[in-house]
Amino acid sequence: MARWWRVGGARPAGAEALGVLGVGRRIADELRAGIGGPGAPSAVRRLRRLLGVRTVGLVGLGGEEVWSGNGLDPRVVQEMVATVLRTDNRAKGPDGLVALPLHTRDEVAGALVVTADGLDRAALDEAAAWVGEALERARLERSAEIAERAELRALRAEISPHFVYNSLTAIASFVESDPERARELMLDFAEYTRHSLARGGDYTTVAGEFAAIEAYLALARAVLGDRLKVQLRIAPEILPVALPYLALQPLVENAVKHGVEATPEGGLVQVNGVAEGNEAILTVEDDGPGMDPQHAADVLAGRGDPNSVGLLNVDRRLRTVFGPGYGLVIETAEGAGTKVLVRVPRFQPGVVA
Repeated sequence: MARWWRVGGARPAGAEALGVLGVGRRIADELRAGIGGPGAPSAVRRLRRLLGVRTVGLVGLGGEEVWSGNGLDPRVVQEMVATVLRTDNRAKGPDGLVALPLHTRDEVAGALVVTADGLDRAALDEAAAWVGEALERARLERSAEIAERAELRALRAEISPHFVYNSLTAIASFVESDPERARELMLDFAEYTRHSLARGGDYTTVAGEFAAIEAYLALARAVLGDRLKVQLRIAPEILPVALPYLALQPLVENAVKHGVEATPEGGLVQVNGVAEGNEAILTVEDDGPGMDPQHAADVLAGRGDPNSVGLLNVDRRLRTVFGPGYGLVIETAEGAGTKVLVRVPRFQPGVVA
């Protein structure tokens, strides 16, 4: 935001400088949804007051536009904006009206229209550059959200048809011999698929994720029998903690598939959750064959099997939501089982189930 010091000419000092920075930050926040977003009108009003001009307008590539100030001749504005978008150069109009291109990633993303009112060329260029940077940040945030949703869809698409078939077969085997257990397993199957395929909000709670895990493990035990042993321990104080959908369930499925099913005699899967200060620590552990630690590192780096993206997607979504300091930690060695640790903040602004 240092560029803003040039917009008004001389560099402000002290409280005035902090005031300009504050206004600039609010403008950027209000443009987070783009020119057509709900905060754009307020952003344009702030921008007009900051520049000290009569009129300011933002026009997007899709025709969306937002204005603050005196009315302008629509035909003149339309011609000027068309020239800017076609040539990627500024266009001048009557009464000091100027239209400048807005760039995101060196591409034209729209136009800034200003009644210059004595502002020099450098000041106008700085204003256009700063608005372009705000729009670029908004574009990057939208791209990150789209990528996160795509990764969640990829996780949902990984539901194993083999597991579904085996679960339904196991349920069918109890229909006559133990109707009550068949009914309970059918309810577990409904909970498992509901959670795995839910199109609700972006986040669930630890309690919601554990309910789906318990349903999955009940089905897995019906299929694997005594080969699968399970221990679940969860501290009540972390049950309300919000986290992305399918942040834990794929880890449990991975432990069953690669830790228990890979061993003829079966094995133990442990799922634990505790509170440590302002964080929740969740672990999924199996006593199966384990793996080479380098292979685990390759998986989290995106160099693993392209047909199995569960761990990688969970890791990326955790880092996207909570920051680069979070994500998965895998402790493993050949012949020593595998432990996956998930550390999340118990309270995170904007993360609400």
